[in-house]
Parts: sequence; structure tokens; C-alpha cells
Amino acid sequence: MSDPIILIFQLIVLIFSVMIHEISHGFMAYRLGDRTAKESGRLTLNPIKHIDPFGSVLLPLFLFIVKSPVLFGWAKPVPFNPFNLKNPKKDSGLIAMAGPASNFLIAAVFSVILKLVGLTNFYFAPAFIIFLNIIILVNVVLAVFNLVPIPPLDGSKVLFAVLPKGAEKFQIIMEQYGFFVLLFFIFFGFQLIIPIILTIYRLLGGSLL
Repeated sequence: MSDPIILIFQLIVLIFSVMIHEISHGFMAYRLGDRTAKESGRLTLNPIKHIDPFGSVLLPLFLFIVKSPVLFGWAKPVPFNPFNLKNPKKDSGLIAMAGPASNFLIAAVFSVILKLVGLTNFYFAPAFIIFLNIIILVNVVLAVFNLVPIPPLDGSKVLFAVLPKGAEKFQIIMEQYGFFVLLFFIFFGFQLIIPIILTIYRLLGGSLL
């Protein structure tokens, strides 16, 4: 199977996976009483509503140019209004967790499909197994990456949800400089989470790496 086909498939999987990730944030917020995402038209599978110029286009393109073994990125954050939530601190953490949880769920579902396909001998099984591996790997990368506790990633929101009162100053500083810290992490610290990604990927039956 040629590399261009695999690249195109990776990009398609990435786009739809980050869309589902963001829609999950909005759906969780909706279930917790906030209609902001729904009213702003973000609970949709229309890619145009979710594409972020850097996270959905420039970063994946850069990773392709430098021949990264995997592509990853993110979509525009789905908005929510914490004042519409019954317990803003706790519920914000649940909303943040919904995104990575959706990616883990996708990876788990396609892991089951991968195991079933592995038991068959139909003609296109080898190619199908490669595609299934890509879906699993992309979603594991998205889930683990987004759980890194650096703003604006979901992990930071989960962290802020469990921090004790009095940590507001730390949160403000983190949110103020988080994007620069995140860029530094992407280019110089991403290898720190690769062992976690590979462990989960292989536990789910992945075999490309």
C-alpha cells in the first residue's frame, strides 16, 4: 500500500477523530445543562465548524514534512458557559474528560473489529488491518496527548478541576503561558508520552509500531 494513500487516510481519521472529540465535549456540556455548543452549531459532523488552522492543518502538515510516524492535532475548542453548570469546577473537569474518553472508546471499538478481522482470511484483510491500526493509533495519540496537563489541552482542565481552592493564581499563570509551554512540549517533550501511547496501543492489539 502506497504512502500517499496511508497519509490521506491518516488525515481523514485525524479530522473525524478530533471532530468527535470536540463534539463529545459539547454533548457532555449539554447533558450537564449548558446549551452553548448546541446553540452555536458545534454539535455537528460538519468539518468546517471544527477545523483549527494550526491544530488541524499546519501541525499535521509539519509532522508529515518531518516524516513523523504518526499525525496528530486538534480542532477548535467547543465553547461552554460554566455559569450554566450546577457545579462549574467539577462539571468542567467532566466536560474536559469527555473528549479523550471518546478517543479511547473509538480505539477500543476498532480494537475489537481488528481482532475479528484477524480471525478471517478474506482477500482485503491485510489492507483492512492496516487501516484499523491507523484508526486505533491516531485515537490513542489524541487521547493521551490531550490528557497532558498543559493549557489549553483537556488535561489542564481536569487538573484544575481537582486542585484545591487557593490554586487560582497557578491556574491563571498556566493559562496565560500555556500555549507557549505546549509548543515547547510538542517539539521537545513529546517523546515523554510515546511509551504511554505505545503501551496502550499494543494492549489494544496494535501492531504497526
